[in-house]
Amino acid sequence: KWPSWETLKSYTTLPNGPAMARTRSQKARQKSPRRPPSAAPAPVPAPTLVAAASPPGQWLVAPSEGVTSYPPAVRVAALGFDPVLTPFLTIEPLDPRMPNPAAIAAALVTSGNALPACQVLYRDTKLLTVGDATADKARHMGFTQVLSAGADATALAELVRRTRRPEDGTLLLAAGQGHAGALEAALRRDGFRVVRRVAYRSRPVRVLAPEAEQALRAGRVRAALFFSAETARSFVRAVQAAAGLADAMRGSEAMAIGAPAGVALQALPWRRVSVAAQPTQDALLALLA
Repeated sequence: KWPSWETLKSYTTLPNGPAMARTRSQKARQKSPRRPPSAAPAPVPAPTLVAAASPPGQWLVAPSEGVTSYPPAVRVAALGFDPVLTPFLTIEPLDPRMPNPAAIAAALVTSGNALPACQVLYRDTKLLTVGDATADKARHMGFTQVLSAGADATALAELVRRTRRPEDGTLLLAAGQGHAGALEAALRRDGFRVVRRVAYRSRPVRVLAPEAEQALRAGRVRAALFFSAETARSFVRAVQAAAGLADAMRGSEAMAIGAPAGVALQALPWRRVSVAAQPTQDALLALLA
């Protein structure tokens, strides 16, 4: 059963850290800095749909971060909504064999879900992130040299070109399974040596949570926000699998962080599909105005 919103808010307002769950994890790492090879990390359900109720309707917000990353929900709540979470992706952390940090000039991450795999060895290595939310999460986790591209993978590649040179050394690219291949190829074309490691895999959740489905069928959903193409595709599949639910989208608006998410959402009969002016959390939340 998902925790109540009051419990979730307490996770994100701790005075000395972003989440209670992460604090426990950090304490465990202090006692044992490396996971035993035989200890496979357990899959983590990622809250990727936030229903925020406010008369006369509701907002559905679909962030793509892991289970301890609630800033989008907190920001929506600050607008007067009451978020309720339901999963659309399950994040399974992996324990890849990482290169010696002495051989790595900088580490690149395209999602906050890749940070745990880098936390032990690369805390003091230059870390370049795809967006500000991942950068903030990295700083809370103790990474000491963090730069954000503030947008998407294209911006991250440009950040690498501005701040690094091929002769500086090898780049570590930590990403999800099936992700960041285009980024790796672009950097290699520019002459960089890149080592890619699969830090996690994500699996779609195939059904809507009862609360979300009830809100949709009752016509109380004003809009839905999607922070990644992957969550948009998962949402579409779940809606199409539920008999008669697609028709409930006709009175709601979909808001996407980028064109790929917007294209995926066109499969449903939304009242309107809007795409953020920039692929950032700020630009997406600006669509709420």
